[in-house]
Amino acid sequence: MLSVFVQCPLFQGVSEEELTAVLPCLKTRRVSYKKSETIFLEGQPVQDIGIVLSGEVHVIKEDYEGRRSVITSAQAGELFGEAFACAGVHQIPVSVVTAADSEIDFISLTHVLTSCSNACQFHSRIIQNLLRMIAEKNLRLNQKIDFMSQKTTKEKLLSYLFAQAKQMGSSDFSIPFDRQALADYLGVERSAMSAELSKLRREGKIDYYKNHFRLLQPSSSFKSSSGVDTGRI
Repeated sequence: MLSVFVQCPLFQGVSEEELTAVLPCLKTRRVSYKKSETIFLEGQPVQDIGIVLSGEVHVIKEDYEGRRSVITSAQAGELFGEAFACAGVHQIPVSVVTAADSEIDFISLTHVLTSCSNACQFHSRIIQNLLRMIAEKNLRLNQKIDFMSQKTTKEKLLSYLFAQAKQMGSSDFSIPFDRQALADYLGVERSAMSAELSKLRREGKIDYYKNHFRLLQPSSSFKSSSGVDTGRI
């Protein structure tokens, strides 16, 4: 799993050799989960940061009637729970559940923030990475508010898909949600969303297969990180 840690943003700028030295200091513990298992339950305290080694997890919020809203997701190499652990909240306002069979490494926030007896020089870099990740997630949550503020299901869909295309630098991209999870994320009914997707396809605005999308109507160009034009939408 060392290759997964190297790709994890928490360890950005830390080499494999350095990771081999720092991981014993962090005292990670590994847990395997089946699909739809609960990792963190709303109302519980959270003191650990979770790193997804394989599978996928969803951070969800349920209303009084049991309707579920997906706040965000985390896939292999990504973190969850860091904001709540750093905030020191006694009761988290969300739950974290697995969207697939998953393997998770947990790191105590105390071990991340406290230098070990070996005076590991990599701790400061990891702390800087942690702060940056929390800030980036805050920006993504603000972006979700923008999606949710759109008036219609169609506008929410197009706003989300357009943002994903810009993030990927291409009009041809995949999203991290299946249909139900996407509906939960945007706060819309799945049937209404599926109808809008079909309508947008008939209108020649998008094409899709499962979670892979292509925006078809030209409006602005997208360039990949290499600077190569990857299409127009």
